[in-house]
Formats: sequence, structure tokens, C-alpha cells
Amino acid sequence: MDKLKMHTPNKADENFRKLVEMFPNAVTETIDENGEVVRAIDKDVLMQEISCKVVENQEERYQFTWPDKKKSMLLANAPLAKTLRPCREESVNFDSTENLYIEGDNLEVLKLLQETYLGKIKMIYIDPPYNTGSDFVYEDDFAQNIDEYIENSGQFDEEGNRLVQNTESNGRFHTDWLNMIYPRLRLAKDLLTDDGVIFISIDDNELDNLIKICNEVFGANNFVGNVCRATGTTTAQGTDSLGKSFDYLVIYSKMEKFTVGGIDLDEKDIARYNLEDEKGKFSILQLRRTGGEDRREDRPSMYFGIETPDGKIVYPIGPTGYESRWRVGRETYEKMLKNNEIYFKKDGDKYFIYYKFYLEGRSKRPSNLWNDIEGNKKAQIDLKNLIPEKVFDTPKPIELLTRTMKIAKCSNDSIILDFFSGSSTTAHAVMKLNAEDGGNRKFIMVQLPEETDEKSEAYKAGYKNICEIGKERIRRAGTKIKEETGLSAQNLDIGFRVLKCDTSNMKDVYYNPAEYEPSLFTSLTDNIKEDRTPEDLLFQVMLDLGVLLSSKIEETTIAGKKVFNVAEGFLIACFDDDVTDEVIKEVAKQQPYYFVMRDSSMANDSVATNFEQIFATYSPDTVRKVL
Repeated sequence: MDKLKMHTPNKADENFRKLVEMFPNAVTETIDENGEVVRAIDKDVLMQEISCKVVENQEERYQFTWPDKKKSMLLANAPLAKTLRPCREESVNFDSTENLYIEGDNLEVLKLLQETYLGKIKMIYIDPPYNTGSDFVYEDDFAQNIDEYIENSGQFDEEGNRLVQNTESNGRFHTDWLNMIYPRLRLAKDLLTDDGVIFISIDDNELDNLIKICNEVFGANNFVGNVCRATGTTTAQGTDSLGKSFDYLVIYSKMEKFTVGGIDLDEKDIARYNLEDEKGKFSILQLRRTGGEDRREDRPSMYFGIETPDGKIVYPIGPTGYESRWRVGRETYEKMLKNNEIYFKKDGDKYFIYYKFYLEGRSKRPSNLWNDIEGNKKAQIDLKNLIPEKVFDTPKPIELLTRTMKIAKCSNDSIILDFFSGSSTTAHAVMKLNAEDGGNRKFIMVQLPEETDEKSEAYKAGYKNICEIGKERIRRAGTKIKEETGLSAQNLDIGFRVLKCDTSNMKDVYYNPAEYEPSLFTSLTDNIKEDRTPEDLLFQVMLDLGVLLSSKIEETTIAGKKVFNVAEGFLIACFDDDVTDEVIKEVAKQQPYYFVMRDSSMANDSVATNFEQIFATYSPDTVRKVL
């Protein structure tokens, strides 16, 4: 029984908890006036989080840092003037699918998704560069200020490379990798649901640094575990070091409320269910409590007599004769007995009492050693069965991703994100699991269109970049899954919308007065770039307004003008020129939550004058916006 506190809450504790939840990286330890180490909030880190400039400080404290860390924090928080443009010709089932394949720098894409997918992603899996000395890492140029960074949309090096090789001779070997992964994890955390979880594949090279970064980004209390995964192959045979036969899977939740989901039983587990009754196969577990706190005085209400089939009364007595206790109280036991869930087992003249647990619906608690999943060779075979050429060196096993989804408890409508998607194993696994259990999980794949080597099999097979490999795998995997599953997969979503990260649809209309000239007048009459389509504009609007990019889009015509209806009337948009009162009136009658049009598209001044009055009459609550 809890005691009454008899005092008001400690507001400092409450405020500390709120700050920890918002800025776990600001939690530190310091020495107080009595010379004792106490919890604290790092004011400099907190100042950096709410500042648009680098905040300098010299104070020493317990923390994990590296060169350019503050600039990495600033980069994570910096705004971005970009958009995602739809590409129908590379998509599958564009109008009906709820899956996304996004091409672009994942740092930029994660920023673009912040408004729309904030708190909506149930699970993230990533397989980032391991920093082995031969890996390529994203080169985020901290030599530029933030404005220059945004202007330099591609962040290419002098030779036009977006990715640079991080060799062991590089004096910033760990620094470059840390600066690459840190802002991406910061942004990824915000996308997770409150009970969301992230899985990160890694090897020895950056394992300890990754855990330190995740402790800062997600909070040490949200560390779920570090899985050791047997790869099925042993590398480094040509070196003097130990061979490597496993890698790791680092797991963090967004908040402490996350609980680990169960995984499927293997054949050995199933063999334990060797008894059967009218309810099905079952196994048994002794009803008497064993181990740790198993004495009567620990839970007196769980010490009582049970009548056996021969009429004798049995009490829970420990191996050395002490008074133990049952696992349940008397009331629960009576219910179990009534439901035929108690099992009496006779040994000589004594009865031992067990309770039944059934096979149906049973799963098991996953351990942190995964040596029961077929490894990387099987992953290569799975990919080769879809694409005969060796197009990707390091795919992950489908079973690995299936298991992570079960541990994350991805329900039938969960969204799964992979922003280092590579060969799209994650998308393959999502479709496969949906086919098995009838789920409707959605995937979002994000991948930089990294060019393939001209000497590689992938290039020779026609795949000029990694995105082409990933998209083709999804196409072929979806078709194969449907063929193998048959009628039960008739409604399986095997499509995906392709979106490509690009510069904003809007012209740069902010000119330095010194650069002004009269000829600019005509270019300012329309603030939309000439090469952009109405559908391009629609997706930028969806991003800005937080409308899911997988939402259903219907295209209709009103008075000769193209009108988009998104998410069944939640958003209606029209980007045509010369929009008349008739169009405005018909849209208003549909009472959308949002209506968006171009600022320059009203047919005349009369339409502009009547615009607000029409909506005030037919749909006063509609939020009206213009580009």
C-alpha cells in the first residue's frame, strides 16, 4: 500500500521530467556546492537547441562530443526550402497505393516529412554505412553557413560526388560518420509514435559511438537492447585480426512506454506442446512458485490448500520443506479450474499441480542473440531469385525485417520507415508479412540515387543508380508474392508512389535591390517555376499542410478547370489560371477543411472580391490558402 506524500508535488522534478522528454541530450551530471555529483540540465546544450546560431562555451562536464557537433545540431534544426515531386511513370498503382518510395538525400527528406509524419511512424529500420574504412558517407558541408547549405541543394563535392569515401587515414574518420548520423537520428525520433521504436544495424566500428549518440537523442532510459545477429558468413579472413561472424542491431524506443513484442516459435519450441485437450495442444508449468520471491510471507494470499483428484489437500511446499506459494490467488485458481486450465500429474502416491498454456496464439520473448535467422547468403539468394544479376552487395535478410516488425508490434495499419533503404528489403518484408496475416502496413523507403559503378553487374544490367534497383525489387517482389499467395492476397497493396526530392516549386522572388532591373517585373507576376505541374504543386501543399503523401487523390473538372480532391474532401486544390466564381462556388459547396489555389489564378478582380463572400456563405469554416 502506498503512503500519502502529505506534501505538494516538486515542481522542479516535474519541469526536469518535461525537459528530459523534450531534450534528452541536455541531461547531464555536475558537481553541486557540496561536492556531490547531481543530475542537471546542460544550459549550453539547451541554449543551442533553441538558438539559430552556434553557441560557444568552455565549461567541462560529463558529455559525449566531437568536432563540429554543434554545427551538426544546428544542421538538424535548420529549415529547408525544398519539395517532393511525384513521378507517376516510375510508380506502381500510383492512385491506389499507400506506400512511398522517395528519392533524395535522407537528411532533406526527413526534414520534409516532419510536418506530415510527425508522431506517425511506428517503426524505423536503417542500415547506415558501417564506417569500415571503405564505406561512403554523406558529406554534409559544415564549412558553409546554413543559408549556403540550403542554397547548395545537392551538397556535392568538387568532383560532383554526393557521397565521399571515409578512409581510415582520414583525420576526421569518426567525426565525419558522427556528423552524418547525428542529425538524421534527431529528425527520425520526432517521426516516431509515442510507442514507436527504431532498429539500427551496425558493426564493431561505430557500435559504441552509436549507442552514445542514441542515449543522447532518445535517452538512455529508452535503450531496449543490443542484438547480436549471426550473419552466416565470416569476413576478414585475409587479415591478422579476428574474423567477423556477426553484426549488431541497436534498438531504442521513443518513450519508456514501449514493450517488446513476441516472436514466432521455432520447431523446438512447438515440440514442447506435447499434450492436447478439446481446446488444442498445450504444455504445462508448475503452479507452485519457484525461484526468487517464492515464500509464503512474500504473498500470504497465494498460500492455500488445493484438493487433488484423490481428495487430498496439497499446499505449496518448497524443495527443502519451507512454506512456498502458488503463482495465483485462490479466486484466480478457481476460475482456472472451472475452465479446465489446471493439470494434475501423479508421481507415485503424490500429485503435482500444473497449469496449462496453449500453443494457439503463442509467441516467445526474443533474446539478444539471433543465430536462428538465415544470414546474408540467404539474403543474396532471395534478391537473386528476383533479379538474376548481382546488383547489390549487402542486402539484409527478409526474416530479419519481419522479426523487427513483430518485436515493434507493428499493427495491421502501421507505417514502417527505412531511410537507408538500399535494395528495399524492408519494403519486401512489409508486403510479405501483410500477405501472411492480411495486414495493411505501409512502407516509406528513402534512398539517395547513388550511381552504380560502371564496371558493376548492376550497371551492365541497366541499373544506373541504387534507387532503380530498389524500385525494381519492389515491383518484382510484389508480383511474386501475389502469385504465390493467390486469392488471399487479392487486395494486397504491392504498389508505391515515387516522389523525388527537388528544389522548391516557388521562384526566388527575393532580390537584392542592387540586382533589381525593370525586366524582373514580368517574372514576378507568377511565383511558380515554369517546369512545375499542378501535381507538383499539390504535393508541396500536402507537405506544408501535413496531409499524408499516400492520401487518396481524385482529379475532377469544374467549369473546365482541373480540381484535386485529397483524402475525401479534406483538401481541395485548383492551380489552373482564370478561376471563375463558378469554380469557387462549387468548391465551397463541398465544404473542404482546406482549399488552396494560386494567388495569381483568379480570373479577374471581381472573383477576388467575391471569393471570401462565397466561402462565408457556403463553407465559412474552410481554411483558405493561396500559393
